[in-house]
Amino acid sequence: MSLTSPEPCATLPREPFTLPPLPAAMPSSPPDVSQVLLPFGGLVGREVDLDAFLQTLVDRIAITLQADRGTLWLLDPVRRELFSRAAHLPEVAQIRVKLGQGVAGYVAEAGEPVHVPDPRGERRFFADIDRMTGYRTISLAAVPLRDAAGGVYGVLQVLNRLGGGPFTEDDTQKLTAIAAQVSTALQTTSLYQELQRAKDQPQAPVGYFFNRIIGEAPPLKALYRLVQKAAPTDATVLLRGESGCGKELFARAIHVNGPRRDKPFVKVDCAALPASLIENELFGHEKGAFTGADHRMPGKFEAADGGTVFIDELGELPQSVQGKLLRVLQDREFERVGGTQAVKVDVRIVAATHRDLPRMVAEGKFREDLYYRIKVVELLLPPLRERGAEDIERLARHFIATAARRHRLTAPRLSVAALERLKRYRWPGNVRELENCIESAVVLSEGEILEEHLPLPSLDRPLSAASAEPQAREAPGTSGEAPLLLPLAEVERRHILRVLEAVKGNRTAAARTLEIGRNTLSRKLKEYGLADEG
Repeated sequence: MSLTSPEPCATLPREPFTLPPLPAAMPSSPPDVSQVLLPFGGLVGREVDLDAFLQTLVDRIAITLQADRGTLWLLDPVRRELFSRAAHLPEVAQIRVKLGQGVAGYVAEAGEPVHVPDPRGERRFFADIDRMTGYRTISLAAVPLRDAAGGVYGVLQVLNRLGGGPFTEDDTQKLTAIAAQVSTALQTTSLYQELQRAKDQPQAPVGYFFNRIIGEAPPLKALYRLVQKAAPTDATVLLRGESGCGKELFARAIHVNGPRRDKPFVKVDCAALPASLIENELFGHEKGAFTGADHRMPGKFEAADGGTVFIDELGELPQSVQGKLLRVLQDREFERVGGTQAVKVDVRIVAATHRDLPRMVAEGKFREDLYYRIKVVELLLPPLRERGAEDIERLARHFIATAARRHRLTAPRLSVAALERLKRYRWPGNVRELENCIESAVVLSEGEILEEHLPLPSLDRPLSAASAEPQAREAPGTSGEAPLLLPLAEVERRHILRVLEAVKGNRTAAARTLEIGRNTLSRKLKEYGLADEG
């Protein structure tokens, strides 16, 4: 295979994370290996750009080992190859080597560290890489990355010690200690789960972009590129999409991959608050503003100063509050409830909604000037049913691993029948519904998830003309083409589901259209075998 074969996942140029400098060390000694991962502790569980994260990590490792170059290799077990994922490789985008090929390939296959003081005459050294890049390797060291079960899933490698001289056995031991720390961190990321997922889904190559955001469908790849462009700026972002499609994850990705990542990320859910409390929640109040206000209370905007305010379900924001939000967007200032003094604030605003805001503007329910101010960057998240079967399988296997770990269970196998059922379903609740479905199946299954373990209705399956009308009766004295006579409960059920489909699964909107309470709608859907997605 060519060393420059296409890489197995979508990549874009990334700017490494800006982290505090390593502690100063004496000229005769490298920095303490225990300090390498300290600046990364708060990032590994967040929605970071994984390639930028890994590149910064490799930079730190090279500095610590006083190496000219470093490389993180990951194992593609199906193709039995290593591919460079983060490396100092200005000459090429990526290198792939076969398992057992070169020093890195040997380390991955044998599972043991290697240091090569001089590559001349070393049978494990693969000189073709130097010939391809034009780089001259003088000395190198490489160690395996092992997971909790002891399996090798990658290799850490450093090249050419700065100042001359070869890497020593002591350097290899330090690199081994670093690799243990790195491996512990990486196993908590979706990158590691993608590597494991690829063993069971070999037709879909290893792919990842932002940590905790799973998917390689074309609409998502386009979205990743837009997020990467928007994140480093202070531009206001509006996320639109159906309920359950991951808007909050993308909001967090925008925050974590921008310059405000070390400042607060504060969420306000407009749908979860009574309209009378939203203004107080956002802007706070002064002492004496209302009965019971016995002291000044800062709001979410003040709590997020320097960081990001995420306004979820923006379409539910009362019109009385929309003007104050517009002022924050325009002037970065507001007044607390009951106050007269302007409060300055430095925040970035990211908002999300499943509502049709242009329609709300036309109906006079949402301020037109606020709409245009808040959609400086507008991102449309695709529903799960438009992302394709491959992404549904990626997510299902990811959620199986996550749920098994959360409940301290052995991850069950996913049967072919269950997988096909997941791919046929239309997922009105999107990724959130899939996650809850998989978690239930993991808990209820015994070693293998079967179709009957999936808490899904059969309503999405197309029915034949002969079976589409259960309990149908012909009127006396009529032919088979007479109108069907259905029980009232069945007529109600069909109408409710038809309305729910028309509003794209939005249960609040369906309840409003049907003129019934949302709790009543939830109870009826539960009777039909449709779990409420919350």
